[in-house]
Amino acid sequence: MNKRLTKNPMPSQEAEKRKKNFEEVALGYTKEMAIDESMRCLDCKNPRCVEGCPVAVNIPSFINKIKQGDFVEAANIIKENNSLPAICGRVCPQESQCEAKCVRGLKGEAVAIGYLERFVADYTLNREDKVIKEKSNGKKVAIVGSGPSGLTCAGELAKRGYDVTIFEALHTAGGVLVYGIPEFRLPKVLVEAEIAKIRALGVKIITNVVVGRSISIDELLKEGFQAVYVGTGAGLPKWQGVPGEDSLGVYSANEFLTRINLMKAYKFPEYDTPIRVGKRVAVLGGGNVAMDAARSALRLGVEEVYVIYRRGRKEMPARVEEVEHALEEGVQFELLTNTVEILANKEGRVTGIKVVKMQLGEVDASGRPSPVPILGSEHIIPVDTVVVAIGNNPNPLIAQTTEGLKSEKWGGIIVDEKGMTSREGVYAGGDVVSGAATIILAMGAGKKAAKAIDESLRKKARV
Repeated sequence: MNKRLTKNPMPSQEAEKRKKNFEEVALGYTKEMAIDESMRCLDCKNPRCVEGCPVAVNIPSFINKIKQGDFVEAANIIKENNSLPAICGRVCPQESQCEAKCVRGLKGEAVAIGYLERFVADYTLNREDKVIKEKSNGKKVAIVGSGPSGLTCAGELAKRGYDVTIFEALHTAGGVLVYGIPEFRLPKVLVEAEIAKIRALGVKIITNVVVGRSISIDELLKEGFQAVYVGTGAGLPKWQGVPGEDSLGVYSANEFLTRINLMKAYKFPEYDTPIRVGKRVAVLGGGNVAMDAARSALRLGVEEVYVIYRRGRKEMPARVEEVEHALEEGVQFELLTNTVEILANKEGRVTGIKVVKMQLGEVDASGRPSPVPILGSEHIIPVDTVVVAIGNNPNPLIAQTTEGLKSEKWGGIIVDEKGMTSREGVYAGGDVVSGAATIILAMGAGKKAAKAIDESLRKKARV
């Protein structure tokens, strides 16, 4: 056992170099580093780390295989519960989930579970998976959306012998994995490889189909699908509602990141989609999406990028690692600062942003101190572009076009503890139910719904 109190740091590109390219920042562990880090695991009799994993990966078992140098079997153990390990190893908030419960972390740093998962997934990425798949049962299930929740549900059902078809609105499968997360955090070649393994299970993916427009949930059920899982995420941007928000040069984070990630605007004119940013960019918000937008803007060659957030750094919902990377790269943080107005010239194009300084008051419903404006502290920050990254809600299209499907006022589909909606045979999970959350929680919802769909259809078959 390695008694070192600190984890092996993740090798990465130097800040001055990486902020000028879209190549992956984190470089990954070597074999030697992975084995050394695995030796820090205490192999607890009652491993609490598994409790913190939304998809219940057998963490001690896969780490034990790393200790033995059996990386292939380590991958097999992970994939018993996690269909997308190369993705989760990069973008899951392990520090607040499995690693937060790691007993080793009581004295020193927790074992780097996320880094080890990434290493194992990358090491075996191009190997054929060891998959136990049941014989086809002839039953058809439709999945709406090919993001992490939909892919997970599809993979779980395919393993159980179902004929699964995913319907994706965009021209490329992957959902938020391809349109929302930048290449420097999640290389798209990895997403393609993980999706290829889902296809290898027999899952069919049909793109360019907007369910609710091209075809409805009701029509899918009439066409012979015995269950439908809705995993369409939360892609409807929230806005602050301040004056000037409709000016030229104001983007939602969704549009900004979709242009860059899915449409490859950073490679214009090699790709057709351009993006105009100017010399100075303000990003409104303090979450991971705000960090992604700010760091992407830097890589487009702008001179100054500001993150405007109305609370302090301690209250920021973004991962600590993402905030630190942004600071290293030169992103400027205007904390305890809130937007009052977006300023524009006669042509309607953004010229600046009027902000006000804030101070923290009483704790509000979110459990965080409520920001209160400081009178007389208004000032202007000159910018050419504003990216609004204050959150997203689910698109209400499916709820509006599906008979008997109940939803919240803000758009979230209402489900029971198994993921079943108010419409028989229709299930939902992930951000379309909870609102914008993490990828691993969406995957957990997809996995839970797959189990419920399987139990329901098997029960009907016995009647």
